[in-house]
Amino acid sequence: MKRAGSREGFTLVEMMVVVVIIGILGAIVVTSAVHYADRARINATKAQIGQIETALAGFRLETGRYPTTSEGLEALVRRPAGYSGEWPQGGFLAEVPKDAWGNEFVYVSPGREKPYDIISYGADGREGGEGADADITN
Repeated sequence: MKRAGSREGFTLVEMMVVVVIIGILGAIVVTSAVHYADRARINATKAQIGQIETALAGFRLETGRYPTTSEGLEALVRRPAGYSGEWPQGGFLAEVPKDAWGNEFVYVSPGREKPYDIISYGADGREGGEGADADITN
């Protein structure tokens, strides 16, 4: 039984509590989604480095050496100047890839501990960093 003059519905305070709870849940979901997106880009960049390493192995088998730093990864796409031996149609890569953030890979030969280094500077495109900004190397 309803009392005379009683009103049904939500008060402003109750509505504000619901809005705050929805905002907190939304922030949690967005933070998680960004984390997974960063992880996916890191894994994609690692896979691209693996593809570049495969192309570099083919280049070495064909030429007996790795591209120099000045030739760069472009040597996997176009025949380097001065090389007159066999060359696969289309090169070893169709194009020089970029990392998952759209930045160019850094190629150095000889590398610090290996014959070459392939480096992505991560999301910020600068050396160093943590998380998604961390450097990714071969």
